[in-house]
Amino acid sequence: MLQACLNGARRAPEHPALPVAPDQLAADGAAVRACGAGAVHLHVKDAAGADTLSAAELAAVLAAVRARAPGLPVGVTTGAWAAPGPAGRVSAVRSWTALPDTASVNWHEDGAEDVAAALLDRGVGVEAGLWHADAVRAWRASPLRDRCCRVLVELPDGPDAAATEERAAELLVAVGAGPDGWTPGGVPVQLHGEGSSTWPALRCARRWGLDSRIGLEDTLVLPDGSPAPGNAALVLAARSLGAG
Repeated sequence: MLQACLNGARRAPEHPALPVAPDQLAADGAAVRACGAGAVHLHVKDAAGADTLSAAELAAVLAAVRARAPGLPVGVTTGAWAAPGPAGRVSAVRSWTALPDTASVNWHEDGAEDVAAALLDRGVGVEAGLWHADAVRAWRASPLRDRCCRVLVELPDGPDAAATEERAAELLVAVGAGPDGWTPGGVPVQLHGEGSSTWPALRCARRWGLDSRIGLEDTLVLPDGSPAPGNAALVLAARSLGAG
């Protein structure tokens, strides 16, 4: 499964085609699905363009995307920067009047367990974001581990292709991902990078049979280093990319 990550924590000035408003996110959702994306992950924005967990803004985005792309699974972030403190994130989740299909939880952040529990209580699938070995250990020790709908093995900007592959392999071993791309508890694993690691990670995911993602959240450039026109172009490039 290839997921499209439409905007991330970026602000509109970072790319002319970055979708921010509900109608822009809806248009991109429809476009990436037409190009072969199986789901979208997006960050809801407030009036100033910053990430928010506000119930009203989330409801507006979900209504717009689902009207333009019915049936397309929609995931959102619960990143610590999007609400004040763990209690604030839990309160925001409990206040939602419209529910996404999934929400990512960064397992290294304070209150991750509480946020994940609140999402599960609302019937929202939890994507466990694992950026490093400490996060993997915390997730593996969690009683919620096998209730997650997806594990996100996430790689940072900076490493070259060789270092990206090495770090990815180490984290996948730590997670316990099997040759089928699932954890021992039956949770599918998605591998993706950010910045310099984006395209190398996608090639690794292709070669190892893992789910992955692509979009303006993770990179602003195509595999050849040229500027990406938008999310649809990134999805098309990802679908035509070889394992390398």
